[in-house]
Amino acid sequence: MRHPGTTAATTATTLLRVALGAVLVAHGSQKLFGAFGGGGIEGTAQGMHAMGFRPARPHAVLAGLGEAGSGAALVLGLGTPVAGAGAATTMGTAASIHVPNGFFNADGGFEFPAFLGFAASMFALGGPGAVSLDHATGHVFDRPWMRGLALAAVPVAIAVQVTRRKRALAADQTEPPAESTAETPEAAGSSDPEEG
Repeated sequence: MRHPGTTAATTATTLLRVALGAVLVAHGSQKLFGAFGGGGIEGTAQGMHAMGFRPARPHAVLAGLGEAGSGAALVLGLGTPVAGAGAATTMGTAASIHVPNGFFNADGGFEFPAFLGFAASMFALGGPGAVSLDHATGHVFDRPWMRGLALAAVPVAIAVQVTRRKRALAADQTEPPAESTAETPEAAGSSDPEEG
């Protein structure tokens, strides 16, 4: 007979994993499909470009897949180390953008994406629980070595994205402004109305 505490822990783990995955799927669907008032790939790509992620369209797709794909896998409890690490990387990169605004979400801070990323990494570390496809398949895609490798990759992947973004933004600031094609008075010759 199972201990009542075990049943409660399994239920709590499952509910949290499914809720986390569902939130990620919703956010990823905004980016990929324009669902729930999202911008879709084109709108997300424009935002990515403005934030310094180049090339913007592939980054938009990766962000959407990092959220929706990882979220769906977490809901199912399938390939949990990779799913958790994918979500943690995506959310960690998102959190880095919000750091200048402080901690609290109400101020545009990193509170929300950081928490989602942390929660996802905890499932990558601790596994999906008994009510999951990983458990049902004998943890074929949820081996201890996979968990360690997936978690080790998260800070490296975030650091690469943050560094590339900073370089792109720095390059934007050093590029000379595009020359205007409109005719200036100097270029037009005697365009001053006072000149006869």
